[in-house]
Amino acid sequence: MFENVIAAIREYNRIIIHRHKNPDGDALGSQLGLAGILKENFPKKEILSVGDTSARYAFMGYTPDEVADEAYKGALAFILDTSASALIADERYKLADKTVRIDHHIFCEEIAEIEVTDTSYESCCGLITAFAMECGLKVPAPAAKALYTGMITDSGRFRYDSVSPQTFRCAAFLMEQGFRTDDIYRNLYADDFSFIQLRAKYVLKIQLTDCNVAYIYTTKEEAASYGADDFTLSRGMVNVMGEIRGIDIWVNFTETDEGVLCEIRSSLYNINPVAKKYGGGGHAKASGATLKDREEAMALLEDLKAIGGANQ
Repeated sequence: MFENVIAAIREYNRIIIHRHKNPDGDALGSQLGLAGILKENFPKKEILSVGDTSARYAFMGYTPDEVADEAYKGALAFILDTSASALIADERYKLADKTVRIDHHIFCEEIAEIEVTDTSYESCCGLITAFAMECGLKVPAPAAKALYTGMITDSGRFRYDSVSPQTFRCAAFLMEQGFRTDDIYRNLYADDFSFIQLRAKYVLKIQLTDCNVAYIYTTKEEAASYGADDFTLSRGMVNVMGEIRGIDIWVNFTETDEGVLCEIRSSLYNINPVAKKYGGGGHAKASGATLKDREEAMALLEDLKAIGGANQ
C-alpha cells in the first residue's frame, strides 16, 4: 500500500509535514510519529513540521519549525489526518514539488499527487504505524509513544467501533518499542479542576430535542468568558452529551473568529453526509464542519433531527 510513499521519501532530501488545523491527539501523534520515523531512518534528510499548536496536547512536545516559503522548492510535503483541503494547517503545501496525503477519514476530495486513504484504520497514527511495519522502518520510542497517543485518542481508549484486530496489532508493535503507557494516560485523563468546572457548565447547557438529538450552542461572548481555547470548547466538550440514554446524535456549536465550529457525533447513525453538505467531513459517526453563522448551525441541526426523527 505504501510503495509510492516510500519511493517519494527516498527521492527528496527535504520533507515538510502538515496535518489539519486545531490539532487533536491523532493529528499531532501522526505528525510527530512520522517525523521521528523519518529522522531515525533517513538521518541525512531534512525533516520539518508545520502547523498550529494545542494547549490540550502540549504534553506531546510538539513545536513547529520555522519554514520559509523558499524551503518548499524541491521539497516533498506530507498531509496527514485531513479529509478536506480547507482543513489543512498552512496552505504552503501547495508550493511543494510533490505531495503525499495519508488519511483515515471518509474521502472528500483529492488533495495530493500520492493518496493513501484507508477508513479501516481507527486513526491516522494507526496508518503511519502500518507504514513503518510494512516498510521495515525503525520506530524510535518517542515516535512510538506519539503514535500510540493518537491511537488512544481517536479510538476512545480502544472503545469505538472503528477498533479492529489490526488496531491491536499496531498497538502491540508500538509498545514493543519501549515507552511507558502510564506517562500518556496521566497526561490525557488527569484534568485541572478548572476544566472539570467547565465541563459542569457545559452539562448545564445541553439542549434536548424530540428527535433523539442533543446540542450545545456557545456564543463568542460566552466562549470568551470561559478562558479556554477553541479546541477545548469545541472538540473537547462535544462528548459531555455522549452518554445520555436515548440520545443517538449530539452536536456542539462554538462561535469563533473563523466561524461556528461544529462537532457532530452519533452512536448509531452515519452523520458524515450532513457534515459534508456544510463543507466539512470526517468519519461516519464523528465529523465536523465550520459554519458561517448561527442560522446555518440551526439548519444543520434540523438535518440531524431529520436523521434522528426518521429512525425513531
